[in-house]
Amino acid sequence: MKPTTQTQIPLLSLKKQHERIGADMRQALVRALDSGAFILGPEVRQFETEFAAALGSRHAVGVSNGTDALRIALEAVGVGPQDEVLVPSFTFIATATAVSALGAKPVFVDIDPDTMTMAAADAAQAVTPRAKAILPVHLFGQPADMDGLLALAREKGLKVVEDCAQAHLTSYKGRTVGAIADAGAFSFYPSKNLGAVGDAGAVTAQDDALAESCRQLRNCGRVTGGPAYRHARVGQNCRLDELQAAVLRVKLKHLTKWTEGRRQAAARYIEGLAGLPLRLPDLGQGGSRHSFHLFVIRCDRRDELARHLTERGIGNAVYYPIPIHQQPAYQGLAARGLPRTEEAARTALALPMYPELEPSEVDLVCRAVKDFFGK
Repeated sequence: MKPTTQTQIPLLSLKKQHERIGADMRQALVRALDSGAFILGPEVRQFETEFAAALGSRHAVGVSNGTDALRIALEAVGVGPQDEVLVPSFTFIATATAVSALGAKPVFVDIDPDTMTMAAADAAQAVTPRAKAILPVHLFGQPADMDGLLALAREKGLKVVEDCAQAHLTSYKGRTVGAIADAGAFSFYPSKNLGAVGDAGAVTAQDDALAESCRQLRNCGRVTGGPAYRHARVGQNCRLDELQAAVLRVKLKHLTKWTEGRRQAAARYIEGLAGLPLRLPDLGQGGSRHSFHLFVIRCDRRDELARHLTERGIGNAVYYPIPIHQQPAYQGLAARGLPRTEEAARTALALPMYPELEPSEVDLVCRAVKDFFGK
């Protein structure tokens, strides 16, 4: 078959999703517009309640985006200037910049070779007297080793904030991420498993006082239910708006079904790619389940394979080619190399993944990968 540059299977497509629920989304937007309540109104309050219930979390606090969710969660647990926060280097840079925004220092930790999430043993070696918190990332929808990291936190007196930006409905040993540690931070960027039609995010918390701190920090420091112009602390304007909340409420109703669709596609990929010189993700076991924001394989000939797939019209992308500790923005901050992180950056490749991906499309991608290896 002659290669073509015309895209046949995109890496991500929201078109089918929006075709199916577009009428409901438009109705929700009109409802929000007609209400005349645009800031911290009924749509935000209802979404917070519904999202918390979906996760099994006591609280959810809607904020403006996932990066602000991280920063607010970290500040609420007490992170401030000169503190250190343990973060993985193999993640989107916002995980680290949220730390830096508070005047704290991100301390980069290597990853587990199988899950590509923070390795608890490496985190233990990175703790210093200035450490204040651990910020594990449930990367690509794969849960991090929360038992190991929480045990370390208890031993060292540290807080734990889960970066759940890519992990909506990911579970770890029977518990939904975001409802396990002191706080969780979610992104609803449009491409996420639960996506808005613009920027949006949320912080989850189990402690009432911590949740109230997050509400104050997102709303210029105002006490919830208090006088309009009484500010208990220095906060910022980081509120989730009513229009985004209205859309998220519509999509949240479908999230469980969409997540199962992703897992079914992943299972078909794993079966179809078995036996090839690739490292494949794990579906999960023992109550831990990947939510497959991305389906990421690892290949020693990654760049060649990527070109091969692109020539055949199959979407693919590299997450993340430059680890944070090697970024110019953090040049010189990493005191040591992170070999497993650097290996993942050289070999990781995302294949098409979205709930509406047809089995025949998964098979087509698998055939293209097999062709690359001459199988």
